[in-house]
Amino acid sequence: MRACHPEIHIVRIFRARVPFAAPVLLPRRRFVQGLAIGGLAAGLGLSRLPAVAHSQLAGRSVLGGSEFDLEIGALPVNFTGKARSAVVVNGQLPAPLLRFRQGDTVTLRVRNAFAERSSIHWHGLIVPADMDGVPGLSFMGIAPGESFTYRFTVNQAGTYWYHSHSRFQEQVGLYGPIVVEPRGGERFPADREHVILLSEWTDTDPEHIYATLKKQGDYYNFGKLTAADFLRDVQGEGLSRALAERRMWNEMRMEPTDLADVSGHVYTYLMNGATPAANWTGLFRPGEKLRLRFINGSSMSFFDVRIPGLSMRVVAADGQDVEPVTVDEFRLGTAETLDVIIEPADAAYTVFAQSIDRSGYACGTLAPREGLRAEVPAMDPRPLLTMADMMGDMEHGAHGQGAAAIDHDGHGARRGGHDAHAGHGGDSMGGQGVTHAPAESGPFVDMRVDMPRTNLDDPGVGLRDNGRRVLSYADLHSVTAPISPQVEREIELHLTGSMERYVWSFSGRKFSEAEPLRFRLGEHVRITLVNDTMMNHPIHLHGMWSELEAPDGSFQVRKHTVVVQPAQKLSYRVSADAPGRWAYHCHLLYHMEAGMFREVVVA
Repeated sequence: MRACHPEIHIVRIFRARVPFAAPVLLPRRRFVQGLAIGGLAAGLGLSRLPAVAHSQLAGRSVLGGSEFDLEIGALPVNFTGKARSAVVVNGQLPAPLLRFRQGDTVTLRVRNAFAERSSIHWHGLIVPADMDGVPGLSFMGIAPGESFTYRFTVNQAGTYWYHSHSRFQEQVGLYGPIVVEPRGGERFPADREHVILLSEWTDTDPEHIYATLKKQGDYYNFGKLTAADFLRDVQGEGLSRALAERRMWNEMRMEPTDLADVSGHVYTYLMNGATPAANWTGLFRPGEKLRLRFINGSSMSFFDVRIPGLSMRVVAADGQDVEPVTVDEFRLGTAETLDVIIEPADAAYTVFAQSIDRSGYACGTLAPREGLRAEVPAMDPRPLLTMADMMGDMEHGAHGQGAAAIDHDGHGARRGGHDAHAGHGGDSMGGQGVTHAPAESGPFVDMRVDMPRTNLDDPGVGLRDNGRRVLSYADLHSVTAPISPQVEREIELHLTGSMERYVWSFSGRKFSEAEPLRFRLGEHVRITLVNDTMMNHPIHLHGMWSELEAPDGSFQVRKHTVVVQPAQKLSYRVSADAPGRWAYHCHLLYHMEAGMFREVVVA
């Protein structure tokens, strides 16, 4: 076993560096289209009509039943004209769609034919701790040449996904979709459905990407403001204000374009494993209700999704049914899933998913027959963070006005609040300050937000007031009662980081320096998260549901991954009904590797 870097937590101690393949000669058409060798050309979908309606699916693309045989291995791919090697399941990228039935006990025999120790985590599925698939906790991973049998009862329904939890294997292809059919039928039925899995591919070795971020956290931010941007601001705002804004950002050594650590300059964005040129196509019949199961299976990317010309009726979030709400667009954070129902006419439509920093997009086509393709829209203008995205909500404005304390190298004055250990207090009500742990005063914390905003009705930077109906968390309401109706204990954690050092943490402590969070078996806990950074963080607690609360403390929606926006405070309830050791982390892969991870022990 290789020695651990002090910032790499134990669940990833087995390095999974992907061997990049020797050049592979491919026809020019494959270079132009950027198709994966052995990937899914037909897409991931399943019709509710007779078999002829979905005969385009290869038999190996969808696996159903209760017994599954999966093999992890390497696959030569070429998305951009450069031959590379991916880590995949059953020779496919994405991995096969697994279809379970609610209430069934499933057996998944996983063989590791790859050269490195590997694993599979069933994201969002509530399973026993030893079946969760996180190496170093209740499972040691699958050694090369060995097998592991996962066996668990599927007690839920909906849209989920699975991926490796071993170093950077997820980044290079080891992920796939899961659909669990409800035992009693869908609450919101449709005539046909397609799974749409969004992800990214990079020709750059993920180890190199991570090492580069450690040296310069904004290296891949190619959208920084230029002299031309400054001149435009002078014309629009005046010289004094333009200079003041530049001076403010320069003093903080931060960038208003810091929306994604890794951008489209090294990523190729994929829809069901296909580049935009490859044009994944999902078929339908005019007049049908079509259910689209969206999954963000990326490692580091947020996607803003819309289908020009069509409204979308949101019916499920993270696999859980919600009261239907009609929107034109939604943001899908890393690891989140969302189900929508659409009613297309006899025409082709583009499914358009642009990255949060507008550095690229994934897209595909919905069409009544093969060969059709709708116009691909232009990307929206590149959004900029504002001081409201850093400073919280001192005046309780719609999107925040307030104060942030900025600190570099442990120096500089702080405004408001006082140091306190995270984990003692905090509630879900808005309009009040927060306390900060002593560790947040160190050199690995860039900023602290003393008066975070608590509203859930903000769709996020780049989506505000864009003329479209955009989904926010405030629109999502679970149709079932909460699992945790009361709260017995409260924990407050802050999402912290240093962009220059590329260290990410909870309450100023990296995983390597932090003690586990301990829950008593059967207790109901409120976790309050305060985002003291400029970035969106998708936070995932394994083994238990996160029941998001409205600002007044009432139950809002049940999720497995909760996105906390910059300078935002939100709370959710957790019923600690799952004994064992569990992972709790930011689902941005490089953030997790850089320390934003905790172990949760339920006993």
